[in-house]
Parts: sequence; structure tokens; C-alpha cells
Amino acid sequence: MRSICVYCGSNPGSNPLYAERATALGTRLADQGTAVVYGGGNVGLMGVVADAALAAGGEVIGVIPEQLVGWEVAHTGLTRLEVVANMHERKARMFDLSDGFVALPGGFGTLDEMFEMLTWRQLGIGDKPCAFLDVAGFFEPLVAMMDRMVDERFLHADQRRDLWHGEDIAAMLAWMQDYQPARADKWLDERRRSDMR
Repeated sequence: MRSICVYCGSNPGSNPLYAERATALGTRLADQGTAVVYGGGNVGLMGVVADAALAAGGEVIGVIPEQLVGWEVAHTGLTRLEVVANMHERKARMFDLSDGFVALPGGFGTLDEMFEMLTWRQLGIGDKPCAFLDVAGFFEPLVAMMDRMVDERFLHADQRRDLWHGEDIAAMLAWMQDYQPARADKWLDERRRSDMR
């Protein structure tokens, strides 16, 4: 994989393990020659990932909306920083630049960006792997919610399985390298499919 997009918090979070894992991910990607694509900030876990990859000699591409540059959170030491008009353009550009997507702990923005990629994949707009790199069980309640979506028939079980969740960076990257997208139908109900035609 030539490049991986990392979504993560613009805050560091309360647990020092979050920054440790962000550092480990940025370093590992740089060491294997995989470019980091991320939100372009110099704060929180975003800055930690970027700085770790840069310190290890890696390529780091930031994509940041004009508004956030104005708030003086843009990282000025990146390989390349692209400034876009808004969040919609940011997500589309990060998609174009990336071969896969990883979420580290974060807030609304992290989940918004990752779930948009999952939705695009579900609808056939994209077919790139998505992974939740867990730290200290941060994503376990979210994964349980996705399991409930399957149980309540809002999500196809194959689409739920079509993402990775765990703590092992090496295992995650191996899964992403060998990824084959699920071909599950968006619609769970045969009658609904016929009504849509």
C-alpha cells in the first residue's frame, strides 16, 4: 500500500497509551515506505502521528480546510500540505490520495470521516479497506453498536465483517494489504430490493 489515511483526534485524549500507539503507527508506516495522509493539523493525536512519521523519514501529506488554517493549527513541517475549501473537499481529497483508512481514538470528526468511507464502500463508491486500531478498548462500544446494527437488520453481516478491529498494527497492515472487499447487497429485504427497481 503506497499510502494510508489516518483519522484521529485533534486532542491527545486522557490516556497516554493513545499517543504511544499513534507514535507507533506513524513510525511503522514510515519504516515500511507507506505515506501518511491525514488532516493536516499539528495538535492532538494528529500531530503525534505526523511527527512520528516525519521523524522516521516518512512522507506525510496533510489535507486541511481553510478555516482550520485560520485557527493556526496547520502543521507547517509536512512533506506536503494541501489547503481545501471545506470539510467535504477534504474527505474527497483524502479518499483520492489514500489506499486505505485507519481510525485511532478521536471524537466526532474521526467517526464522521471513517463512517463516510464505510458508507461509500457499502454503496460501491469505493472499495478501500477500513480499520479501527483500538487502544485500551476505546472502540469496543462502537464495535458492539455495529454488531447490534446487524442483529437489528440495519447492516449486512458481511459488511460488518468487511472492516478490521484490533490492537496489533502488524496484523492490521497485513489484513489491509490482502484486503478483498465484500460483495454483500446493501438491501437486506428481498421485497425492498424489488421496490427500488
